Amino acid sequence: MNSQSDPKPADAEAALATRFPTAYTILFLLIIFVAALTWIIPAGQYERMMSEEVGREIAVAGTYTEVAPNPQGFVDVMLAPTAGFYDPDSYVANAIDVALFVLFLGGFLGVVNATGSIDTGIRSAMTRMKGREIWMIPIMMSLFALGGTTYGMAEETLAFYAILIPVMIAAGYDAVTGVAIILIGAGIGVLGSTINPFATVIAANASGIPFTDGIWLRLVILLGGLAICAAYIMRYAQRVKDDPARSIVAKQAKAHKQIFLQSEGPDAQRSTLTTTQSVILVVFAVTFALMIWGVSSQGWWMARMGALFLGAAIVIGIIGRLGEKKLTGSFVDGARDLLGVALVVGLARGIVVIMEQGLIADTILHSAEQSLAGLGDLAFINLMFWIEIGMSFFVPSSSGLAVLSMPILAPLADFAGVGRDLVVTAYQSANGLVNLINPTFAVVIGGLAIGRVSYDRWIAFIWPLMLILLVFISAVLSLGALL
Repeated sequence: MNSQSDPKPADAEAALATRFPTAYTILFLLIIFVAALTWIIPAGQYERMMSEEVGREIAVAGTYTEVAPNPQGFVDVMLAPTAGFYDPDSYVANAIDVALFVLFLGGFLGVVNATGSIDTGIRSAMTRMKGREIWMIPIMMSLFALGGTTYGMAEETLAFYAILIPVMIAAGYDAVTGVAIILIGAGIGVLGSTINPFATVIAANASGIPFTDGIWLRLVILLGGLAICAAYIMRYAQRVKDDPARSIVAKQAKAHKQIFLQSEGPDAQRSTLTTTQSVILVVFAVTFALMIWGVSSQGWWMARMGALFLGAAIVIGIIGRLGEKKLTGSFVDGARDLLGVALVVGLARGIVVIMEQGLIADTILHSAEQSLAGLGDLAFINLMFWIEIGMSFFVPSSSGLAVLSMPILAPLADFAGVGRDLVVTAYQSANGLVNLINPTFAVVIGGLAIGRVSYDRWIAFIWPLMLILLVFISAVLSLGALL
């Protein structure tokens, strides 16, 4: 039976939570596993050339050669997390800027929480929305999906967990519901990317086609996937509200309420905002609006977003009359709360560093190229989808995977009798699907860490949805190959 409708007994669930390793252990074991692969898989490389269309070096089809192996040993494994934060030679974005952004975000949230504005605002909103809370789920998911499909919203979502999760808990749902709205909402947008420059545009350019080719099929995946995911989460959330014991994280419910709904001071139970708190919430909302504007239209990245949250924290501290000591103390305490998330980001990138230094990425790509040769249209596109799924576990970055795989695999579509645009769709669908659960993707591990949801509990929640999406995407790709 579905794990959501047939929860484990309390003692069994508690025992499982005790036995299951933390995200840090999972990621470090994956670093060791990939390092072991560098002793088994032959080293090899494609020649690379600079592409003006993509703006990066891309692999040249037909140039693969085996090279001298560079197996990764104990010292390399120990250095990988550090290298994950900053590796200037990597084709995947480094993690140091993301980690620092997370710390600034934590500091900002710590200052806002010290004013009691968020908790009071949540209680006020829940009073007004009583009986209609369930409709927040599809509305918020649609907004995150819009960000995902247009500009590849991913790391930016980390800023929203600490806002939305308390709202969901106050509405009678659980932390998993809040995590799912953000992670799956933005994820389904990236999975069904339409004009996303970090996935669709880069992949199309690397494939030698306009990025608008195949956009209608991607819209079908986007809208169909969003409807499926919203219905799934709404059904789960309603079950939790009707019977809290059916929550995937029922054992952690009390702790989650203490973490996400605990206010300070004499106004802890207020449900009416003071004038000062109202002004703070306006500044709070404007800060996030500025972040979205900056990322989507001004090319902002983590440094500017971090500066924005630092400045906003100072402004809110002054408005809230916290004083210098409480302002700085709240900022540091908030950053400390997200320190574990910042460390997870570097650990996740360390896996990619090991694979790059061990020279096995191109060998895996070459094996995929050989597997696809000579297949018919249906077999070709479905195998392409599964190959990209496998590669996404090792290269979670949408732009990194596009630059690595598309120049080699897209031209093979010409021999299979399918359009290259369908290969681009298969790539982004596979990458987006895997990145809903990928332990090597910092956004997944980071979001779960902020939400205090363990990885095993997330898998217990999402695996039926993953199967549904897998069947749906495969059907759409097969239909596209036949048309």
